[in-house]
Amino acid sequence: MRAVDVINKKKNGEMLNQEEIDFMILGYTKGEIPDYQMSAFLMAIYFVGMDNQEIAYLTDSFVRSGDTVDLSAIHGIKVDKHSTGGVGDKISLVVTPLVASVGVPVAKMSGRGLGHTGGTIDKLESIEGFKIELSAEEFIHNVNTYKMALVGQSGDLTPADKKIYALRDVTGTINSIPLIASSIMSKKIASGSDAIVLDVKVGSGAFMKSIEEAKILARTMVDIGNSLNRRTVAVITNMDQPLGHEIGNANEVREAIEVLSGKGAEDETEVALTIASYMAVLGGAFKELSEAKEHFKKTIASGEALEQLKLFIKIQGGDPDVVDHPEKLPQASRHIEVRSEFEGYVSGFDAEKVGIAAMMLGAGRRKKEDKIDYSAGITLKKKIGAQVNMGDVLCILHTNEENTAEAEKTVRSAFFFSSMAPEPVRYIYDIIE
Repeated sequence: MRAVDVINKKKNGEMLNQEEIDFMILGYTKGEIPDYQMSAFLMAIYFVGMDNQEIAYLTDSFVRSGDTVDLSAIHGIKVDKHSTGGVGDKISLVVTPLVASVGVPVAKMSGRGLGHTGGTIDKLESIEGFKIELSAEEFIHNVNTYKMALVGQSGDLTPADKKIYALRDVTGTINSIPLIASSIMSKKIASGSDAIVLDVKVGSGAFMKSIEEAKILARTMVDIGNSLNRRTVAVITNMDQPLGHEIGNANEVREAIEVLSGKGAEDETEVALTIASYMAVLGGAFKELSEAKEHFKKTIASGEALEQLKLFIKIQGGDPDVVDHPEKLPQASRHIEVRSEFEGYVSGFDAEKVGIAAMMLGAGRRKKEDKIDYSAGITLKKKIGAQVNMGDVLCILHTNEENTAEAEKTVRSAFFFSSMAPEPVRYIYDIIE
């Protein structure tokens, strides 16, 4: 078999079999196929596409290119969730203790953020003492005993995906549904869970800008999961504005505490309850979504959800006292109010710009070796639909940086205004099962 023959076959619109895809993916991982041939192969996929069977083969090749996590020692149906990424997305901090509270094991591996804010583990590391590095024995013990554990990604999971993603980034082949779907799903499958709930973001702050694009991606990933014996559900959620009111790391932990105490933002609460409910149904704790959602509302109202969060923090070495005293989380030295120069209604957002402004304040990484300032971030005071008068505070910037002019300019340009109140925002667009 020759790489050029496989490239030509795909370029001509023919279907590839598992052997041919393995030849390209595993060969490239081992250094046997050069960058220029893999680039041509990726471009052929970009223009011609792949059918569902080919995408399943591609995902499987990514999985088999490296290590896989064996969670067989954990009792019950292991359920994981994955978000395609957005601004202010702290849903994992909320759903992990909620789902564990009904006995469904959440054995989660998360990455660090590269972009506007940190990833889930960066946010959790803003809690003093919180450990994201656990031994395999500690990880399994925590999930079997407490039904929850969260660690940073370790080992050599899906090295083919890492290598190919870097190539896609410089060859104009990032925005390809087969390549996006197989990249995401290979990491989830290699992580060893039995069932997966996908939070597919759509809008100005997400990778998918249109609902139709998001639906195609969601359906593709659900089909991959089911074809590889993982029960999979995708929830398509709105990212035309940041989720909740907080963007950053420590301040997103504070907001997760608010959600679990019943005082959280409506959009974040609705998305979190929906994701948690689907995880609980896939994990066998409930038969119906509505039943799970009502149970979780009662869990929050009774205070049990906050106690579960304290337990989660405690078993990973963190200080659970931050739940009752969130002022113990890192605090920035400067708090800058950005005031409106318009009157009317907030009609829209460029959510990505809000995220970029947060990164400028220190909340994110431009390069993977950059250090995050856990205390930096943005608090939104006005969201879509809010009436605004001249001089009203639109948001507050939290930072230890001296020069914030560029961040202020960027965040101002993220707000759109109109004289008429906009239509109410939908938080969840669709469910793909």
